[in-house]
Order: sequence, then C-alpha cells, then structure tokens
Amino acid sequence: MVAAPPGYNFAKNNGIESFPAAVVFAVLYAFLLAFFLFRSFARPTFVFFVVAFFCLLRVTGFIMRALLAKVPADGENLNLFIAYEVIYNTGFFGIIYSTYTLILDRVAFAKNPPRGPVYFLLKRRFLFRLALSAAVSVGITGSIQSFLGTQQSTLSTGNTLRKVAIYIFLVCAILVCLQAFILARVEISEGGYRSATHSPGGKYGIYLLIVISLLLVAREAFFAATINKTAAQENEHLWYPLAALTELIAVGLFMIPGLVPARSEIPQDSEWA
Repeated sequence: MVAAPPGYNFAKNNGIESFPAAVVFAVLYAFLLAFFLFRSFARPTFVFFVVAFFCLLRVTGFIMRALLAKVPADGENLNLFIAYEVIYNTGFFGIIYSTYTLILDRVAFAKNPPRGPVYFLLKRRFLFRLALSAAVSVGITGSIQSFLGTQQSTLSTGNTLRKVAIYIFLVCAILVCLQAFILARVEISEGGYRSATHSPGGKYGIYLLIVISLLLVAREAFFAATINKTAAQENEHLWYPLAALTELIAVGLFMIPGLVPARSEIPQDSEWA
C-alpha cells in the first residue's frame, strides 16, 4: 500500500476491533492445543500432531489479533499486522490437511477400496500437499505485496495472488468434501473402520467427517464470496461466525473418541495408507 499517514491503525482499518472475541478464541484454542498435544503422545497419529500444530498457530494468531485490537501502538505496527496475516492464513493448511489425511486413513480399512483415475489422484498425498503449499506461498506473497507495495502494479499483483490462494484453498476444501462422501459410500457398503470399533467416532465418523468437510468448504466459500467485497470480508460480525467459528467447530469434532485411528491400527498394506 502507499505510505500510511502517522497514527494510521492498520488493524482497525482492516476490521480488527473486538478484543474480547479474540481473547475467547485464544483461550479455546489453548485448551484444544493442550488436548491434542496429549492425544498426540497418548494415541500417536500424524493427524493429531498436525491438528495440534494448527491449534498452536491459532493460539498465536488470536493473541496477536487481541493485541492488534487492544493496543493502539500494536495496531499501528505494520510488521505485526503482516505477521498476523501470514500466521493466520498459513494455519488453514493444518486443519484441511488433517481432515484429508484422516479420510485416507479410514478408507485404508476398506477391503475393496475405490479405484480409477479420479481416485488415483485423490489419494496422492504429495499432490495435495503441493496444492496446499502453493496456496500458502501465493497467499503470503500476495499479503506482503498488498501491504508493502508502493506501486499500483505491485498492489494489483498482491491482490490477485491473494485471490488465487483463496480459490486454491476452496478447490482443496471441495476435494476433501468429495472424499468424505467417498468414505461414506465405502464404510456404508462394507463397514471398514466403522465395523472395527465401537466408539462414537468410529461408528459415526463418516457423518462427522462430512460435517467437518462442509464446515471447511463454508469457511473458504465465505472468503471466495467476499473476494471483491473487502468491507464484508473484514466485518467481524461476519468473519467470526463464518470463518473463525466454522474452523473451531471443525477442530472440536476431532476430539470425539474413536474418530481418528491410531497409526498402528491402519493397514499398512493398503494403497490408501
């Protein structure tokens, strides 16, 4: 952006105003962080480690958001504001990749997993990580150029890159949702992990994962729908319920016992493992 006048509050001019809301979310994510760290060691699995890392980023992000909203000097600190933007936007990688990984882990229990060119691509974890990494990198570059650029061409490029990142995340979220329905078909037809456990998360996991994936799609659809409506996207009355709360509920559902199989339980001979 062009040089800001003295006393310009980057936080307030980008919709960050509610100190109590940021504190509440920071506390809730701190609780979730402690829970998933414990689960990561009590029931080792890659999913819990990544969810814990996501919670760590959210705790950090909401603490920074609280400072930006409460302390005028912090709100006027462009570097702090950019750091918040980078940390918050990077965090979405964790929750969406955890959901993707969990779905593949549960499909691995199927005796007759789905096959075909579409399924072959959907189970390529490297490709999915690559797409998410591209979204994060493009988004970070776009944010930096949008806020530090001094020429109109740089600002325009930054805004375009941020839009590209949103669309990539949206496509990834839709793919995860599609995989959740594939898992539902597999487990309904032949049981899979659902028949191997009597825990709530094991028996009803397909429905929980569909809900989680739909929440992630809703979160990213909000950003896509307001991509050219900055005022709406930054409005905390919309941002908290449609972006922040959807993520929080999705992460909270990972706490349900039996939803996430331990790494030692996953059939290692499955092509989906």
